[in-house]
Amino acid sequence: MRWTQTLIPTLRESPSDAEILSHQLLLRAGIIRKLAAGLYNFMPLGIRSLHKIQKIIREEMDRSGALEILMPALQPPEIWQASGRYEAAADTLFKVNDHSKREWVLGPTHEEVVSTLAAGEINSYRQLPINLYQIQTKFRDEIRPRFGLMRAREFIMKDAYSFDKDDVASMSSYRKMYDTYVRIFRRCGLKAFPVEADAGVMGGKHTHEFVVPADTGECEIAFCDSCGYAANVEKADSALQKTYSQNEASTELFETPGVKTIESLSKPPYSIPASQQIKTLVFIAEDKPVILLLRGDYQLNEAKLAGLLGTVIFRPATDEEVFNLLKAHVGSLGAVGIKQVPVYADLLLEGATDMVTGANKDGFHIRHVNMSRDIPQAQFVSIRTVKNGESCVKCGKPLSIRNAIEVGQVFKLGTKYSVALGACYSDEKGEQKPCVMGCYGIGVTRTLQAVIEQNFDKDGISWPISVAPYHICVTPLNVAPESEPMKWAERYYAELSSAGIEVLLDDRDERPGVKFKDSELIGIPIRLSIGEKSLAKGVVELKRRNGELVALKPEDAVAEAIKWVQEELNKLS
Repeated sequence: MRWTQTLIPTLRESPSDAEILSHQLLLRAGIIRKLAAGLYNFMPLGIRSLHKIQKIIREEMDRSGALEILMPALQPPEIWQASGRYEAAADTLFKVNDHSKREWVLGPTHEEVVSTLAAGEINSYRQLPINLYQIQTKFRDEIRPRFGLMRAREFIMKDAYSFDKDDVASMSSYRKMYDTYVRIFRRCGLKAFPVEADAGVMGGKHTHEFVVPADTGECEIAFCDSCGYAANVEKADSALQKTYSQNEASTELFETPGVKTIESLSKPPYSIPASQQIKTLVFIAEDKPVILLLRGDYQLNEAKLAGLLGTVIFRPATDEEVFNLLKAHVGSLGAVGIKQVPVYADLLLEGATDMVTGANKDGFHIRHVNMSRDIPQAQFVSIRTVKNGESCVKCGKPLSIRNAIEVGQVFKLGTKYSVALGACYSDEKGEQKPCVMGCYGIGVTRTLQAVIEQNFDKDGISWPISVAPYHICVTPLNVAPESEPMKWAERYYAELSSAGIEVLLDDRDERPGVKFKDSELIGIPIRLSIGEKSLAKGVVELKRRNGELVALKPEDAVAEAIKWVQEELNKLS
């Protein structure tokens, strides 16, 4: 492709609404253009890289034995009501009405649709296992679209769904997809690694996210450098470190006028460390109250709470609901003597003594609280968020917390959707049984931006060659038709293209500095430069995006360029 015949609208300055560097580079390099918040046009360079990522995904999915299909983006709400997710996912569902005022859902994912399809097509165990996948546009009503393609309202996803006879077979399908994802991200030039994760509204008990470490990532992961343990903080646990006092004194009521926070109670005149306080939270889960207890120096992990409650339909109680339940306001709450409401305490509080908690009387707290003696009704569960430096749950060495970008996730769903939507099969005995399902997603557009997030420098993008818009930028410094640089450039363009190399010929009548800067900004992996001065010396210049200039005889340049391209592609094969 000739630069003058395509559309590469590069920008010298970063747009003010682009918050992170990868988003800035997407815009500056002319990869995408914004239509509205969370909605983007893909420009010619962007669509080429996007198609390459999709090609890699298709090749590896087909290699795994999965079958490509295409399902409607427009979905009837009845199937979402049948699965129970119409209410659970209400905050993210786009809903539209047709001319008859009938409601439809714009699909954020396709578990319901594929289960309905399977219900009509799968009859016998002989048809299993089967894995169906698609690459399709999804829609999610993001409250705050941000970071470019990372959190968009409309995006492209590869989603796959496996159907098996039983749990053992389903785990085999899960492992096959896990290994497939490892190959896909490696071929895309991404350093992505799997971490244990929370299933959220998807359901299921077994899931891994594939994440790309990045300071600008919106998810946090806990990992151990010593043993390799890694998990999303929504799922992560740490080894319990309990160092409680042995004081067995009886409980004692004491005044705390105006004290409404953990921090206030930790200051003089009380000076009670947060680690010695019990934080009491009241939540309403599907219209029923629950009391949650954590040590004062920890935060509630709502993903773990959802797993505990078996629902994502919960919220903090209002001030009025709290007072009606406990006869006190927030800041003076506790679980001592509470019997009519379920009480869940974080595992870190199990066996705790000499603690301080609210007295359910405004302006008063209780000291010397012994969990087993004074709150015996508590059920101990993991509901806290782990912290940096805590001990690894597997080897005891310190955990590290860092940000990451989620680019894919694999789920073992079980029978949640197959039971709800009738995806069953007849076994060897003729008995009807629900298919055991798995689902597997890759954010295709997000993966494109994640590649940039891992591959850039001060000058711009540095694409891995497998997903770069072009392999080589041929750059003549004089584009006059009869000039020697342009004659050599046309020759290189023809010979490289004939050899299957993807070439961008920069035939613009621009200064060399402008051409070089644009080539580095858009991130073409290899540049072949031809100038009159260098030709006078009997050389042309070949340069990797992050490497040094190599001077070559003009007649040797094509062979060497092809060699470089193959070397780079082989690294990612």
